[in-house]
Amino acid sequence: MENKVGELEEKKSRFIAHICPVKTEQEATDFIAAKKKEFWDARHNCSAFVIGPNNEITRCNDDGEPAQTAGRPMLDVLLRENIHNCVVVVTRYFGGVLLGTGGLVRAYQGAVQEGLKACQILEPKDGKPCTISTDYNGYGKIEYVLREGNLPILNTDFGADVKIFSVVPTEEIEEIEKKVADKTAGTAKIEWENAVKYAILEGSLIKF
Repeated sequence: MENKVGELEEKKSRFIAHICPVKTEQEATDFIAAKKKEFWDARHNCSAFVIGPNNEITRCNDDGEPAQTAGRPMLDVLLRENIHNCVVVVTRYFGGVLLGTGGLVRAYQGAVQEGLKACQILEPKDGKPCTISTDYNGYGKIEYVLREGNLPILNTDFGADVKIFSVVPTEEIEEIEKKVADKTAGTAKIEWENAVKYAILEGSLIKF
């Protein structure tokens, strides 16, 4: 699992945030264990994660810091930013200066915020992936419809006919069907897959 990193320093203590997308509690706990192993020489590896579109699973751990000064403040950042399916571990290398309760809360929350700055936050939509089949005369027309609607062209297969792969938000499906039919005089065919929650990342379809 690829993770993003943010860091801040407070009174000579280093706070390093590692943030990673996860889909299950097991993935989250595995990530936390891996970071604790990787940064075994750190004083603390505090953690928090949120799983599920409605925050079905939330966990946090202070890992030796005073109660409610690390894990819970970290979790509060994720909840406040409405971020789901995410785990964060903040590694602290102690700098020799005590920060106090308020200082710890600010430092751990600040580290999470620095980590989030390095992330691209995806906002899931409801929709359906589809394959649009057309002849070569209709290809440009369908491409125009998709571009005009700011819909992604995930892939294109040029064979005897042209197959264009895309995904359409639920509320736009009826409109896209009509536009494709109008532009191609009803000759293009759309095959819909099952509804999904999705986002587009660097031109690729991410399913949740």
